[in-house]
Amino acid sequence: MPDLPDPAPGSVPSPIGSPPGIIVLVGLMGAGKTTIGRRLAARLGLDFIDADHEIERAAGCTIAEIFARHGEPAFRDGERRVIQRLLQGGPKVLATGGGAFIDAQTRKLVKTHARSIWLRCPLPILVRRVSGRTGRPLLDKGNVETTLATLQAQRHPIYAEADIIVDCGDDSVDHGAQRIVEALDSYAHPLKVPVTLESHHYEVLIGSDLIGRAGSYLAPILPQKRVVIVTDETVAALHLPRLLFSLAETGFDAEPFVVPVGEESKSLTRYAALINDILDHGMERGTAIIGLGGGVVGDLSGFVAASVLRGVPFVQIPTTLLSQVDSSVGGKTGLNARAGKNLVGAFYQPQIVLADSSALATLTRRERVAGYAEIVKAGLIADPALFAWCEAHGADILDGDPAALAEAVHRACQFKARVVMEDEKETAAQDGRALLNLGHSFGHALEAHFRYDGRLLHGEAVSIGLHLAASLSVRLGYCPEHDLQRLDRHLRGLSMPAGLDWLDETLSASELIRSMARDKKVQDGRLSFVLMHGIGRAFTTRDVEMDTVRDVLVEAGCSA
Repeated sequence: MPDLPDPAPGSVPSPIGSPPGIIVLVGLMGAGKTTIGRRLAARLGLDFIDADHEIERAAGCTIAEIFARHGEPAFRDGERRVIQRLLQGGPKVLATGGGAFIDAQTRKLVKTHARSIWLRCPLPILVRRVSGRTGRPLLDKGNVETTLATLQAQRHPIYAEADIIVDCGDDSVDHGAQRIVEALDSYAHPLKVPVTLESHHYEVLIGSDLIGRAGSYLAPILPQKRVVIVTDETVAALHLPRLLFSLAETGFDAEPFVVPVGEESKSLTRYAALINDILDHGMERGTAIIGLGGGVVGDLSGFVAASVLRGVPFVQIPTTLLSQVDSSVGGKTGLNARAGKNLVGAFYQPQIVLADSSALATLTRRERVAGYAEIVKAGLIADPALFAWCEAHGADILDGDPAALAEAVHRACQFKARVVMEDEKETAAQDGRALLNLGHSFGHALEAHFRYDGRLLHGEAVSIGLHLAASLSVRLGYCPEHDLQRLDRHLRGLSMPAGLDWLDETLSASELIRSMARDKKVQDGRLSFVLMHGIGRAFTTRDVEMDTVRDVLVEAGCSA
């Protein structure tokens, strides 16, 4: 095949900026990529480029002649280099040949540097449009309908990886272009938070309807199109059908396993039963585990992925605010033991996290409160600007405002990613990832008192724990009183838990301290506390006398 031009030396295509950017149309021959593409470009005031015409111009012969002389593999290689060149420069509409997006390298280029749109068209219409046409090498042999049906079965699961899917039938060219314009207006690339560790890299994607497009994000990164989904009964009813449809659309074989709602599903008994069920179903090293749900499902499915067959690919699809801002990022997995919470577990990083902001619309205000406590915690630890942002926007978040929720998840994930990248496995000699436990020593003890029965959510316990940690910091002379007052004013202003008075019973300080003594953060008999020098200045210390902790608890309302 003639040597088609490569990109200019040292040049790298730029990711698309604000709309309209570079738009790449993909789909089977006859879908209307050229006719609709020209009309779309005119509507948007962009240049239109037909990749097939550029290939023929560069090669000095037709595509049919390239196929005949050099074969399809050589054509695809040249096609990829031409498309790479065309992805450079400013916004444009680019129509590609039917097989271009099928090439994995070309598909990666397109998805990285453009917005891809699949023009999906029914088979009878495709047959009618291409019948009798010449110069199409793949249609030269055999029955047109049979050939197109075969191509459709092979290619549709890959076309479904496009960013946007637009159905085109016998509508006018203008109508087809209008549908694309409307789809572009409503589409936004998800926000991305990269997590780069010493031996692993993944991204947290944050955006609307990521569950409905999960297959398009998972297909390029998973080793095989076979997955096991772990979810709970509540989430299965809300989100599982949408996930299964998306996976099937992109050619995945998916098998769901549904566990009961609640902390009991993080028991060793439930874990053993789930492992056996999954192995009975059939599992390979390339089969991924997808955790679809909140923190309990994420912890359980993550530990299953870490341990079954000594480790298989893992995907987090968190559906609660708490899991999106905290437990899904960083690779901590865990089960509960008789002695306490999360005492069995492993660090096991996912391949990707899909934080679907539209899933948060199904949450109650109480569930949003539970997640919001972790966002406040992030600000208290090392991001005073985040805490100030919370003071300005906390009410919007708890009211379920979609834009505020998405921004909150983005900010919190950025914060946690920074912490995790500096100290992946909580091995830093001082501070590091351990700072993420601010409020948790108290919070876990409160959860143990209520036996994880749902009367006190994890995030509610953390919210109270933040107040108690700040109170202990003030008692020890580390933190100014006005910062504790500022924290309490924010929490109580939102009707959030901000002290033991929020609970409807009196707790025993001795009982809570005994629970803390069983915490996994105990070393040489001393518990590591996360305290504060002030808002945004947390630190760890073991130099805390438990008598002082008892005094703080009693002052907060506990019995001695």
